[in-house]
Amino acid sequence: MSQRAGKYLSLIGGVNNINKEQVDFQDIFTQLMNKGIHGICFSAYEEGQKPGDILSEEQIRRRMKIIQPYTKWVRSFSCIEGNELIPKIAKEYGLKTLVGAWLGKDLELNRKEIDGLIALAKDGYVDIAAVGNEVLYREDLTEDELLDYLYEVKNAIPDIPIGYVDAYYEFTERPAITEACDVILANCYPFWESCHADYALMYMKEMFFQAVLAGGGDKHVIITETGWPSEGEDYKGATPSKENALKYFINTQIWSKDENIDIFYFTSFDESWKVGTEGDVGAYWGLWDTNENLKY
Repeated sequence: MSQRAGKYLSLIGGVNNINKEQVDFQDIFTQLMNKGIHGICFSAYEEGQKPGDILSEEQIRRRMKIIQPYTKWVRSFSCIEGNELIPKIAKEYGLKTLVGAWLGKDLELNRKEIDGLIALAKDGYVDIAAVGNEVLYREDLTEDELLDYLYEVKNAIPDIPIGYVDAYYEFTERPAITEACDVILANCYPFWESCHADYALMYMKEMFFQAVLAGGGDKHVIITETGWPSEGEDYKGATPSKENALKYFINTQIWSKDENIDIFYFTSFDESWKVGTEGDVGAYWGLWDTNENLKY
C-alpha cells in the first residue's frame, strides 16, 4: 500500500461515518507490526499460571522469540520468581529493557524485588529501572515509603534512569514522587475511564500531556501501559471488541511514530489470571492470544 500510514490517522477512532470498506485495518496493523513498535509489555504467564508461580526459562525464551521481530523494547514487571530472566533473555535477542520491581504490602518481598532490580542493573540488563507499579493507586505503600525505595535505587545505580509507574494523574498529585523520578512512567487507559472508542486517542493524548505538564516539560514521559481489550463486557460505555482494539492499537502506533512518543503497548499475550482482578475483560488485552497466535 503506497499511502503513508500516518495519513490514516484522520480516518480512525473519531469518525463515526467512515466507510470501513475503504480502509483495510488488518493491512495497516500488519504494516505497523512489520516496521516494529517502540515497546511492548511482556506477559509471561501461561494458562493455569498466575503471579507467584515460577516462570521457566523455556517459556520466557519461547515468547521472547515470538515478539522480538516486532518491538525494540520489552517491559517486565518483577525481578523474582523467574521474572529476573526476562531482561537477560531480552538482551540476548537484542532488545532494550524497562525492568520493574514489583512492590506491595509485603516488605520481605519488596526487599527481594529491590535487590533483584539493583543486581540486574549492575550486571547490564537494565536500560530503564521502574521502582514500583501503581502502589500509590492501590494504596499498598505510603508516599514516603515509596520515596525511600526510589532514592535507594537511584543512589545504587546512578547511571541508569529510574522512575515510578502509575496512572498519569498521580504525577500531578504527587510532586515529590515526580521530582524523584528521572523519567515519568505513565499508564494511560481511556478504556478504564469509560471513554468511547471513537474518542480514545484524543483522550489518551490528554492523559499524556497532563503527565508532561506534571514534569514541568523537562522530564521525558514514557507511556508505560496503554491498550484496549478485544473481548468482554462493556465498561460504562467503553466497549471491548476486536475491531475497537485493532483501531486503538493502530491509532496509538501512528501517533507514537508521528510525534516520537515512547509507548509500551499493553500487552503481548492474553493472560486468563487477570479475570480475577479486572473482570472478564482482563483476559483479553494481548496482541497474541493464550495459544500465542497473533490476533489480527
